[in-house]
Formats: sequence, C-alpha cells, structure tokens
Amino acid sequence: MGKVLWHDRKRTFCGLPWSFTTYTLESDRFVVEKGFLSRKEYDVRLYRILNINLSRSLSQRLFGLGTIHIDSNDKDLGSFDLLNIKKSKKVKELISEQVEAERRRNRVTAREFMMDMDDHDDDFNL
Repeated sequence: MGKVLWHDRKRTFCGLPWSFTTYTLESDRFVVEKGFLSRKEYDVRLYRILNINLSRSLSQRLFGLGTIHIDSNDKDLGSFDLLNIKKSKKVKELISEQVEAERRRNRVTAREFMMDMDDHDDDFNL
C-alpha cells in the first residue's frame, strides 16, 4: 500500500459529492471503491495504465468538473471513467506523472505498434 496522493468521490452533475463511489490515487496503484451496503474495491497498478483522456461537457465546465477516461490492460478493471471530478485537468496531470514515474521505477515500457494499412498486403508475397 502506497502513500495517498489524491482522494475524491464521484460527484453529481452539479458538483455535489453525494455518491458512494470513491477514487484514490496512491503512489503505486489506483483504487476505485463502489457501493453503499455492499462495497466493491477495484485496483489497478499504475504501470498498467496505457492512456488517460479528459472530457468536459458544457454542464461539467459550468460546475468546474470533468470526466477522466483511463485505458488500462488490467484484467478486472480494464477501461474505466472517473466521473465528474473537481479540478479534473490537474488530477489528470497528477495521474499521468505518477504513471510515468511507476513505469520508470518498474522498468516497464509501453509499446505501440503501427502499421501502414495500404502496404501490408504485399509484405509476405514470395
């Protein structure tokens, strides 16, 4: 269990934290807890996060909120959204910086394979 760097809960459309979903960024993992009577906890190691995107609708911008979409190669959680987050741009940058730090610490590299779709059919003709 790492040091807690950020903690918040999902907010309603008007920015009020009336929800039973919490998000916690630790130094080595990201934790999502859901539920009221029956609680479920999901965690993903930060070095397994592949992509982080931020989207802000008009109503979210009016209330200073945003939704952060995270793609990971975690088997249980996979891709997930952090809904209606306050100071979402700063939170996205914090997560991104911590992901890169964990990748360096664990010596993990993210590799993307790109292929020219127009040229692939002639590559294996003998």
